[in-house]
Amino acid sequence: MEEQSRTLSAMTPKVLRAWYVACPSGELVADKPLVKRIHGRPILLFRGADGRAAALLDRCPHRNVPISCGGVKDGRAWCGYHGWEFEPDGSCTTVPGLDADANGGATGLAARRAMAFPVREQQGFVWVWTDLAHAPDTEPFHFAHADDPDYLTVRRALTTKGSVHMVIENALDVPHTAFLHGGLFRTNTKRRPIRCVVRRFADKVECQYIGEQRPSGLVARLLAPGGGELEHYDRFHLPSISEVEYRLGTDSHLLLRGACTPIDDFETVLYAVVSIKTPLPRMLVRPIIEPIALKIFGQDQWILDKQTDTLKSFGEAKFASTDLDVLGMHILRLMTRAARGEAGDPSADPVEREVTMWV
Repeated sequence: MEEQSRTLSAMTPKVLRAWYVACPSGELVADKPLVKRIHGRPILLFRGADGRAAALLDRCPHRNVPISCGGVKDGRAWCGYHGWEFEPDGSCTTVPGLDADANGGATGLAARRAMAFPVREQQGFVWVWTDLAHAPDTEPFHFAHADDPDYLTVRRALTTKGSVHMVIENALDVPHTAFLHGGLFRTNTKRRPIRCVVRRFADKVECQYIGEQRPSGLVARLLAPGGGELEHYDRFHLPSISEVEYRLGTDSHLLLRGACTPIDDFETVLYAVVSIKTPLPRMLVRPIIEPIALKIFGQDQWILDKQTDTLKSFGEAKFASTDLDVLGMHILRLMTRAARGEAGDPSADPVEREVTMWV
């Protein structure tokens, strides 16, 4: 593959017509405002009177101060400057001191509405649809087996430097695991060839690794104590979901998913959902898998911080890629097309490409 160069401003295609995780459900409590940034925009999260999650642009339409300067009371957000109150749908219900019958009253003018985002709450997360100009035409990503009692599921949130593309490419990059995570997934010894089949679809890209024996790392031994050949898939789903799947027979199955939410061009929150099914008792697996997962996430966070700092110091991005970088450019291509509002590949059939990797 040839060297690719692009400016830093082109590193993060902004896919707005999409659902992003704003926060874990447990982080959003009644009568307490919570502000998160997605694509650089401040979003005020709160629960309405019925307990449902709501999201407003954190900008009062009256005098352009953050609504969050006030608070939440009885399921309505109120601005700390003049006390205007807003329902979850953005409608202004109270303007203190204004005659209810004068000048259209509190709710009579559309200009008094706060901008409201569509919200969904599922599987322990609050999702926000970030395109204010278009209604949702999809639903948030569903994490398979996250609610399955046969699986142990661990959820964690990690904030790291790096664009969404950089974080996802890291999550789906096999070669680095022998070095950055050496001993946990793989080691740089006894490498064997495996066949990598990349398939491109309109809204996702996946790589299937064929002929991969169980790696020698600790996580692999936990997944498959008896060894054998793994079914291994790495997938990217628009707009920002990474998915790693390992399966060995019917008793061992590991799914590592990451929902990436862009705070801005160079900071991302990775909401990780790890689901595992093994022949081992769950009481033995949880004390092992949680600290290992945190160690892996910490190592990835460290290297992404280094990568981002280097890119900023040079002021441009240069990548010399090889055939081992099987998914990165396909992910960027999908994100760029989605950011432009372009339709996906017109063919329903996947576009395949094969390479050989030694792992």
